[in-house]
Amino acid sequence: MPIIASRRYSGGQPLDRNLPVDGQARTLMPERAFDWVGLADPTEAEMRMVAAQFCLHPLAVEDALNPQQMPKIDVYGQQVFIVARTAAMNGGEIIEYGQTAIFLGHDFIVTVRMGSTRAHSALRERLEADTEHMAEGPDYVAHAILDFVVDGYQPILERLEVAVQGIEESAIDEFPQPSTIRRIFRLRRQFRRFQRIIGPMHEVCERLSITDLPGIDPSARVWFRDVLDHVRRTLARVTGLMETLASIVETAALLEQHRQGDMTRQLAAWAAILAVPTAIAGIYGMNFDYMPELHQKWGYPAVWCVIIAICGGLYRRFRRIGWL
Repeated sequence: MPIIASRRYSGGQPLDRNLPVDGQARTLMPERAFDWVGLADPTEAEMRMVAAQFCLHPLAVEDALNPQQMPKIDVYGQQVFIVARTAAMNGGEIIEYGQTAIFLGHDFIVTVRMGSTRAHSALRERLEADTEHMAEGPDYVAHAILDFVVDGYQPILERLEVAVQGIEESAIDEFPQPSTIRRIFRLRRQFRRFQRIIGPMHEVCERLSITDLPGIDPSARVWFRDVLDHVRRTLARVTGLMETLASIVETAALLEQHRQGDMTRQLAAWAAILAVPTAIAGIYGMNFDYMPELHQKWGYPAVWCVIIAICGGLYRRFRRIGWL
């Protein structure tokens, strides 16, 4: 069975480090004691055995085995079922999601990880070292697991934030290349999906922090409010990064329009300057015998002087107004 750890705690201390999980009904629990069973990618048969031992609701068991659940919280009698989504970066800029389901009772907590590479072993060791808080019961452990999941979002955001800043700086210098534009839209897709995951997580943590729920002591709500605060900050960071990507596209478009406007003005200025000799040459290219200065020796240089003077005046004028 893919049981990472199965232990019984009493007063914050491990009472049984190898608690058997065999599908048999549990014996009478000592006072202030609770069980914590952690599973990773269990099969249906293995989950049925755990469900029989802890009297888990079949609908919750079915949801725990479905890795595509959105974050949510359900109440089944005296038990609370929580689904949280984990996230991790692959080798590139793609976020891969997993799932952690939590079955919470007044004297037990069962965690089921599906598709998540972040094990709870280090978290369990840290909690066992803090016996004062561990003695508060399984609701504190549930808070710690949710906090662990939400804190796992931060390295992802930091890595993506660096990527967004790099794109933003390069977009100021020149219009983004097609490959950069495709990267921007891929990142925006990642952020939209991430936002759809974190939104329900916000609702879960908010309900845990303000609602009377079985298995959760009212004094423990302050811990869930801390997780809620972390989720809110994460949401704010995701929203900010999405807005930054949108502004990069808009700013790059404005800069490109400005650059194209400069080019258009330059072309218009040179066209106006070249129109002068073209017009004069066109006039003198007509087949007329009687035209001013046509047979004068100084006629040709005089026409060139007029052309140069007009073109020079237009050039200085366009330079003054910033078109050239």
